[in-house]
Amino acid sequence: MELRIDRQALVPVVQQIVDALAGWLRQDGVLPGTRLPSARQIARANLLSQSSVVEACERLVAQGVLAPRQGAGFIVAVLVADGRQDGPWFEGAEMTLGGASGELKLGCGGLPESWRETDDLTYAIRQVSRTDMAGLFNYSTPLGLPALREQILKRLLQLDIEVDKRRIVTTSGATHGLDLIVRTLLKPGDCVVVESPGYSMLFDLLRLNGVTMIEVPRTPCGPDTQTLEALLVKYRPRALFINSFYHNPTGSSLTPVIAQQVLQLTKAHGVLVIEDDVYADLHSGPGTRLAAMGIDDNVIYVGSYSKTLSSSLRVGFVVASDAIVSRLAEVKMTSSMGASRFCEAVLACLLASGAYRKLVQRQRQRLNTDREAALQVLEDTDWEVFGKPVGGLFIWARSRSCDFAQVCIQARRFGVLLSSVTAFSPGGEATDWQRINVAYACDPRARAFFQATALNRPQAF
Repeated sequence: MELRIDRQALVPVVQQIVDALAGWLRQDGVLPGTRLPSARQIARANLLSQSSVVEACERLVAQGVLAPRQGAGFIVAVLVADGRQDGPWFEGAEMTLGGASGELKLGCGGLPESWRETDDLTYAIRQVSRTDMAGLFNYSTPLGLPALREQILKRLLQLDIEVDKRRIVTTSGATHGLDLIVRTLLKPGDCVVVESPGYSMLFDLLRLNGVTMIEVPRTPCGPDTQTLEALLVKYRPRALFINSFYHNPTGSSLTPVIAQQVLQLTKAHGVLVIEDDVYADLHSGPGTRLAAMGIDDNVIYVGSYSKTLSSSLRVGFVVASDAIVSRLAEVKMTSSMGASRFCEAVLACLLASGAYRKLVQRQRQRLNTDREAALQVLEDTDWEVFGKPVGGLFIWARSRSCDFAQVCIQARRFGVLLSSVTAFSPGGEATDWQRINVAYACDPRARAFFQATALNRPQAF
């Protein structure tokens, strides 16, 4: 029984054993009453301590998965379910789907738990708990904690986005920011342009609010501007939602030429631009953002710290004109009494100390290494890659050697969890393209999966 324990991961070894054992039980469909190999056998086969294996089994007993038998170790108590979601897929669902089963979340939307660093975050939480009683017990201000907005302002200046604090409102993550924008500035029946493929949660949010979506194809350089111009003329939409850097799910980024064309077209047709740049901190070097060309009544910029720091510590922000920020802050206070002052204080502490800056530097370096390796594996196994991204989390790719049904069979065989085939289409159309998370793509299970999809490739002589 191979458990594939990563001793460099931040996830404790015992928890990895729990996840791996549950994954083995699920994948092999082990029936109730089956005796597990002894803890000694499992430990020897995986170079683990016997006590760690026993502790993992005891946790599974507590969960009702295993049952102890006097003198016989542990037996399977229940048939472990597949773990795949029966209901609609949503962004972040894959974080829970593979949790107990141990599946590799290749299409996941965030960083692995093993990549998360706790020391600086723990220090900041303790610092706020000791020194900021208001942060523990009070509401934040309508625009957000002033100390945090000062730090956000400094970061925006590094991105060539010149604004003042009055044009920044904090949110509980980027999705909350998009929600405030949609609820405040759009109404049922309004028409907006979205990129296809694109961000599934945005599509769900727009549907929830009765907003009609028109699709513009995403190219490796940004939206197809010829199609965009035709859509603006024909439908006269209210807004355009766009990713600037490391687009979700394709990993592509706006080129300067496309950025200029998009801004010119939207200004000429009076269209509001909502620029979603949640992966900004994973980018270094030159680049073009629409907001850097001027925040006015035409451009709204959305950012977040959830992707890089913590998906649980929900902090994001919106940058817009004075009038729009005022309206967003009013809706924010009416709907949720503001964002979490505690989370904002913790983040402000991390930003002020420089710990956050060093964290994202390490993440960028690690992602760059894994991306190069993943792209090489995809090339070796004859997968078609959309645009070959140079940063961020995602690669958008599909197999040339296998049809999609075969790809799914191989994914299940190696315990790899893929994204929903319809998640990234505004209209719910299925696709054989897959979002591949760079941080998961170098796992041995992912490599074996990719290699298995290339088995039908003609051999060179």
